[in-house]
Amino acid sequence: MRRALFAITGLAASTTVLVVLKGSPGTTQVAQNLPTAQPVNPTPQAVDPSAAPAADPTGAAPKPSVTAGAPSSSPKPTRTTARPSGTKTTAKAPTAPRTTKAPQSTTRRVTGPTVDTADGYGYVQVQIVVSGNRIVDAVTLSLPSGGESDIHSGDVRNKYNGTGGEVVQKQSANLNTVSGATETSNAYKTSLRAAIEQAF
Repeated sequence: MRRALFAITGLAASTTVLVVLKGSPGTTQVAQNLPTAQPVNPTPQAVDPSAAPAADPTGAAPKPSVTAGAPSSSPKPTRTTARPSGTKTTAKAPTAPRTTKAPQSTTRRVTGPTVDTADGYGYVQVQIVVSGNRIVDAVTLSLPSGGESDIHSGDVRNKYNGTGGEVVQKQSANLNTVSGATETSNAYKTSLRAAIEQAF
């Protein structure tokens, strides 16, 4: 008797549920397949409310809850375009060109020391004209004079000095010695070498 009563009651209940579900407008097949015996707890005690919501068993995308007057829950960017005050920026203010010093001329004169010849006939002093990193001219400011020294000094001057002389050609103090004027040639080379060291 009890079994028959339970069977009739269960049949009536399931028929009522089917009629209600089929008779509701907009009911989908997914809604009809929902389990009816499982209770749903919207906010479990162990779950953080700020965490991502659990997946909906119906497969539908969860709708974000919006509270009136609450700020948007979209994630904030990790970088901001505005720099905090007090930090250095990479952009530099344009600087005015330096005009405090007048540009130096690329051509300059450098004078070597006065050198006494070993034979005691006199002194030799050489001056070079430098343009950039080249010797462009050489002149003697002092040479031995008097008697035979005039001839030797003239030979040294003609061989070494000028824009086409051996100093400009070789760009160094490694000059060929003038025949008959060895001491004057050596004194010239000594003064020239010192001038080159000052210039470069």
